[in-house]
Amino acid sequence: MLVTVTLNTALDITYGVPRLLPHASHRVTEVSERPGGKGLNVARVLAALGHPVTVTGFAGGATGAVVRDRLATVGGLVDALVQVAEPTRRTVAVVDATTGDTTQLNEAGPQIRPAEWAAFQGLYQELLASASAVALCGSLPPGVPVGAYAVLVRAARSAGVPVLLDTSGEPLRRGVAARPDLIKPNADELAELTGSHDPTRATRDARGRGARTVVASLGTRGMLAVTPEGRWRAVPPARVDGNPTGAGDSAVAGLLSGLVEGLSWPERLVRAVALSTATVLAPAAGEFDADAYRELLGRVAVTRESGASGAARTATP
Repeated sequence: MLVTVTLNTALDITYGVPRLLPHASHRVTEVSERPGGKGLNVARVLAALGHPVTVTGFAGGATGAVVRDRLATVGGLVDALVQVAEPTRRTVAVVDATTGDTTQLNEAGPQIRPAEWAAFQGLYQELLASASAVALCGSLPPGVPVGAYAVLVRAARSAGVPVLLDTSGEPLRRGVAARPDLIKPNADELAELTGSHDPTRATRDARGRGARTVVASLGTRGMLAVTPEGRWRAVPPARVDGNPTGAGDSAVAGLLSGLVEGLSWPERLVRAVALSTATVLAPAAGEFDADAYRELLGRVAVTRESGASGAARTATP
């Protein structure tokens, strides 16, 4: 069983408008509501790939109830969210149909009480007993200690469960020091963690800070993976236009599913990049264009880098 942790779940609301203009009224042409938060997005993609997955974290209030109702319709997904007193946050994405650009508005999240945090930690320990791997994803809601992910990483390691961490800022810095098996920052998060804007140098530095493996999402430039087995780059065949929200979460699902299936690093990266790209073509986070995904699996280019010079050779997925 895979487990995804979303401490700051959300109700994701996506509005489509013909063109987004500042200081103007807009007619919404499309609207959707879906369970949100990075770990829930990861879980929905994992379920679509055929992996049983349990989601945990916090949910509360009317928005939390809607999130749980929507999760109940996802086959292969088990809801183990902890009920809290304050309402789950909402996020609003406004998609400009003319440019394809997305404007994101994110609420902070509910205030988590000490007893609620303690209840979650107890449930998390129980889930680890039957977990094959765990993903810790997203921001922390108010009231959760900034070192929360470090605590959860150490618990997973103590239980012998591989743990992937996907967050940012101080929670990422502290979480990395707890030595997760894998982190998946984007370019900005990696630079914030290491102080370097050179992805090759920054990924090596992040490993030196404690992460066993670092897979950096580089947008249209694909992904860079630095692992104990070597260093790889994976690049999509072409730039695609669409909504990039959730593309990184789909990449996490690809990496986590590849881990538990025992795939090689080139195969994991092909899957992650194909899913990430196919998600850009889907209407909302937590979804991907299945036809595009299948077609992209044969077109993602992976190279293995070797030596200090960065010389590369093509790797066969």
